[in-house]
Amino acid sequence: METKDIFVLGLDEANLRTLRRVPGAEGYRFHPLLTVADIQEGEIPIADLIEKAKRELEDFGGEIDAIVGYWDFPVTSMVPVLCRRYGLPSPNLEGVIKAEHKYWSRLEQAKVIDNYPKFALVDLDGEAEPPAGMNFPMWLKPVKSFSSELAYQAKNEQEFAEAVAKIRDGIGRVGKPFQYVLDHAPELDMPPEVADAGALACLAEESLTGEQAATEGFVYDGEVTVNGVLDSINYPDSSSFLRHQLPSQLPEPVVRKMVDVSKKVIERLGLDNSTFSIEFFARPDTGEVNVLEINARHSQSHAEMFEYVDGVPNHHCMVQLGLGKRPEMPHGQGKYKIGSKWYHRRFTDGIVRRLPTEAEIDQLQREIPGVTVDLVPAEGQRLSEMDAQDSYSYELAFVYVGADSEEEMKEKYQRTIDALHFEFDEV
Repeated sequence: METKDIFVLGLDEANLRTLRRVPGAEGYRFHPLLTVADIQEGEIPIADLIEKAKRELEDFGGEIDAIVGYWDFPVTSMVPVLCRRYGLPSPNLEGVIKAEHKYWSRLEQAKVIDNYPKFALVDLDGEAEPPAGMNFPMWLKPVKSFSSELAYQAKNEQEFAEAVAKIRDGIGRVGKPFQYVLDHAPELDMPPEVADAGALACLAEESLTGEQAATEGFVYDGEVTVNGVLDSINYPDSSSFLRHQLPSQLPEPVVRKMVDVSKKVIERLGLDNSTFSIEFFARPDTGEVNVLEINARHSQSHAEMFEYVDGVPNHHCMVQLGLGKRPEMPHGQGKYKIGSKWYHRRFTDGIVRRLPTEAEIDQLQREIPGVTVDLVPAEGQRLSEMDAQDSYSYELAFVYVGADSEEEMKEKYQRTIDALHFEFDEV
């Protein structure tokens, strides 16, 4: 069997572990392309990163069979650019940008669905005034960001002004390189209002209520397939995720409606040959579903959940699309009835004095079947200096749990975090 050489932007150990479990992995060689630090930390010099990636690919010397990635921007834009350079299958850049530019995405969604929050651009250069006709509470966020970075909820005009000031100060880290992509994508056909807004703009949206959920799927040759629907549960009285779990526990009519809406908006955006996930707020009492956000990237967060429940990590979809093939995902073939990813967080700043050791984690994973732990910070790191964190908390560990009931799942998670020994110096 011929071995395929697959380059992965920002390949890390946790995801390599999962990639090695996809069907056919014995015939794949996974190569790192740039480092996680290159694409996730500090400033994002995207033009330099593209050139550096090209040099690494040229130095390889062999045949390149696929270039893929599972990180948010800049990876989502770099994959189509690099694949075009080497004549490889990839997501279409215009579809990716339409989904990722939050304002453009909302304008397109509004053409095919009825339920979405009121939204409007906010003038970052002038007075910090709420858009006319919109009510508090509302969310303010850059038109391009990731991991809820620089996303703030405002309940009144003072909080609105404070959020605008924070966004104004930090928007350039992602906004400037995203503007570079907009300026250097000749195939883009931007509406005037999107071109005028550019990438250094701020969007306000009225807050949604209901149960948070998400769909995940892929598009191959224009055909949209939804692989699964999962629930997203926040910490109490917080906007920070506590866990995702698969499959969704929402009523079947609500699940079907989310699937239908997902197909409509992805088709409208014209996204193709790409994985995607769509976040929703659902109202089981009324059957209403509202689109919160569309992600035109592969959801690495969901890989273990799909493996627990369906028997195959969703990385399989990313790899198959990268090789130009239609993914085929099994359903219900996994070891467990329910899979989850938990976010163990700290809600105050601190410097990490001690992390759980590798030996401690190995012992824990042996003692509790169906549990995997990945640590987020490094020893000695100040939590507030970590990149890609939401605006209200800091991730300490990702805990993946497979179980046969919600009760068992929660019990396994509690046993896990009780055993994880962190120490912090207060700041």
